Amino acid sequence: MEYILIAIFLSYLFGCLHGSQIIGKIKKVDIKSTGVKNAGASNTTILLGWKYGIIVALIDICKAVFPVIMVQILGPYYGASEQLIHTLMYVVGFFVVIGHIFPMTMRFSGGKGTASMVGVLLVLDLRIALICIVSLLLVTFVSNYLVIGVVSMYVLFVVTTFIFDFGLYSTLIALSLLLLSTYKHLENYQRIANKTEKTISSMFRKRPA
Repeated sequence: MEYILIAIFLSYLFGCLHGSQIIGKIKKVDIKSTGVKNAGASNTTILLGWKYGIIVALIDICKAVFPVIMVQILGPYYGASEQLIHTLMYVVGFFVVIGHIFPMTMRFSGGKGTASMVGVLLVLDLRIALICIVSLLLVTFVSNYLVIGVVSMYVLFVVTTFIFDFGLYSTLIALSLLLLSTYKHLENYQRIANKTEKTISSMFRKRPA
């Protein structure tokens, strides 16, 4: 139990490490309170260009990879079964995303967790990662809206977790992340309805000097 609590606490702390905060301090821009007011890679891209957006995304992806891998490595040392280890990987991934969305370093108001979720997927299961990330990229490209791709990624995350039989708790965690992401993106859906949401193609156009 102590091992589990420590893993959860450290995962949350990793989640609180925001790429947008790091880049924001370097560039002297408050990314959270500017643009579309989101502390993530997409808003960084809108404000500073795609190069800084990619850096933020990589930071937010990598911070999610480490805690999940550590559970996978240390689980057998503590005598955890294979099923328990995989469930704990889901739990740890959940709290990394929670740390990103509700970071104590930003008064519990952070980003939306998409890049961190991608990092979690990369180490949870390669089959799930391939299906979900390909869907994220393909649907985003076809729709020209990142949020639509994100929805497809989370829906398939729930479906594949259930189909590959990773257990009830893992499926419930995946469903919780889908619901949380849906809630966090409500403003994006509203902007799409109002035709004011930034498209992916517009984000990657050359910025004026």
